[in-house]
Amino acid sequence: MRKRTSTALSALLLTVSLMMSACGQNMDTLGAASGSVETEDQTGNESKDAVTYEASGDNEHALAADGETLSYDNIIVNKTGNGDGDEADFYGENAAAFATNGADLTIRNATITSDGSHANAVFSYGEGTKLTISDSEIHTKSNNSGGIMVTGGGTLNADNLTVDTKGGSSAPIRSDRGGGTMNVTGGSYSSYGKGSPAIYSTANINVSNATLYSDISEGVVVEGANSVTLNDVNITAKHTEHNSDKSDHFQAVMIYQSMSGDADEGTASFNMKGGSLTSQNGGLFFVNNTVATIGLEAVKMTNASDDLLTVAAAGWGKEGANGGQVTLNATEQDLDGVITVDDISTLNLLLGKDSNFSGSVDGKGEVYVELKDGAKWVLTGDSAISSLTCDADSVDLNGFTLTVGGKEYEAGTASEGTKIEVKETRGKGTRPEKPDGDAAGKPDGGPDGNPPERQGGNPPDGNPPEKPEGAPDGNPPAKPSGNPPAKPGESE
Repeated sequence: MRKRTSTALSALLLTVSLMMSACGQNMDTLGAASGSVETEDQTGNESKDAVTYEASGDNEHALAADGETLSYDNIIVNKTGNGDGDEADFYGENAAAFATNGADLTIRNATITSDGSHANAVFSYGEGTKLTISDSEIHTKSNNSGGIMVTGGGTLNADNLTVDTKGGSSAPIRSDRGGGTMNVTGGSYSSYGKGSPAIYSTANINVSNATLYSDISEGVVVEGANSVTLNDVNITAKHTEHNSDKSDHFQAVMIYQSMSGDADEGTASFNMKGGSLTSQNGGLFFVNNTVATIGLEAVKMTNASDDLLTVAAAGWGKEGANGGQVTLNATEQDLDGVITVDDISTLNLLLGKDSNFSGSVDGKGEVYVELKDGAKWVLTGDSAISSLTCDADSVDLNGFTLTVGGKEYEAGTASEGTKIEVKETRGKGTRPEKPDGDAAGKPDGGPDGNPPERQGGNPPDGNPPEKPEGAPDGNPPAKPSGNPPAKPGESE
């Protein structure tokens, strides 16, 4: 309990305040801010009330740094009011706390809450912009409202955060057109909305020593030539609902290319070392319509079904050419379940030091399996692959049949196969121009000219699902005027 400020002390503080006003000193904020009074607690230690920053209008920020270096400690940020779709998702308009134009914004010991559509909580936009936030709580309540977010090549560093999102298309760790870099250490990140994985990446996202949870969606989604790297992270994904009819798979991790124009075509990557990956409904990995690499080392993996990895076409991309091309590298890793590769997809399964695969491969497409440095494969069902590299004691048929290149494999035989060549193509969509006063251009459409649906479908209130994130060429979306998004109190 705080000691009440005495009458004499109150009078003194009032006098000091008047003197400061007379000298022209004031508090410069972009949102409405409440003042703070220093008092003493019962132990005699100084303490300070949190300053509150608020914005209730549409397309406003409660707190912003535009090309400047600012630091805030012990604050409360409240944001209501709605954003304008692409303006908010691509350029950061309507974010609660926002950095742009090469700013360096630091936030510590904050509680940040947003309750409005397209009201992302903490947002770093543009190359050269850096936002650092630590020891804070973030809560978003409405659709299209991510927790921490980058676009346009921005950088965001997060340490020891507690983040939860309630709305549809509201990933706690989120990026959009133009991508950027996110470095996350510690904390917990939870999503409770449809189409809201714990991480949606069209950026380079690195997470260490954190806990991720998704109640309805996947745990992690990587789109296009972007990456997620996890070290000692624990992920639990329920994924109980689809966002659209483009896929009927349930999984903890999805890697794909939506062809919307918001992410480069190229190699997507997911790398995980230590920690745990749990799918509470369905399989672990699903890859479609992209080239992808998956790296696993000493990860504890649990899947609700026997689906370990599926590489197959879904509703994104050009029919007949929208399978996946995957290279999975495993080191000191136990893998259990069924691997399925459809007839327009490929897989290089490279099992290295002390790795063990207990499962089967349904390889309608090309599949190469390599067992080295003590790696073992125990079959749990008949399997078909294209090529095999192994020592004589690497494969335990366990009473099942292994077909390699159309011929039955003989137990106890060494083999030397050939790795599948990955045919990567790199393509770029059309970046939208952002005319002054107009909303940013919509993402390029899919084969039928309409924007492709996102994994996870439409949020409950009918707002469009979360758009694929990441600019086609990795650069910030062009803004002809060079001006940052509107400041609080302004609207375009």
